[in-house]
Amino acid sequence: MNQHLALEVEDFEKMKMSHMSTSDRVKASRQAKSLVLAINEIYKKTKDVALMDIMKRITEKKRKIDKRLKGVPQV
Repeated sequence: MNQHLALEVEDFEKMKMSHMSTSDRVKASRQAKSLVLAINEIYKKTKDVALMDIMKRITEKKRKIDKRLKGVPQV
């Protein structure tokens, strides 16, 4: 994995999720998607298990962000 991508992943994982505005959540969700897609391209070539673990962590954080964006369904 190249250095730039590794730094982006590290920054994303350290990012605090509390007190985020809606636009910050949208940006974070899009950033997570682009990171996973970029890592996936590398994973297809190398089949490195560590990359899969990174993608899983990013995806889990993205799910939490997306859940907060969509909100609780109203009855």
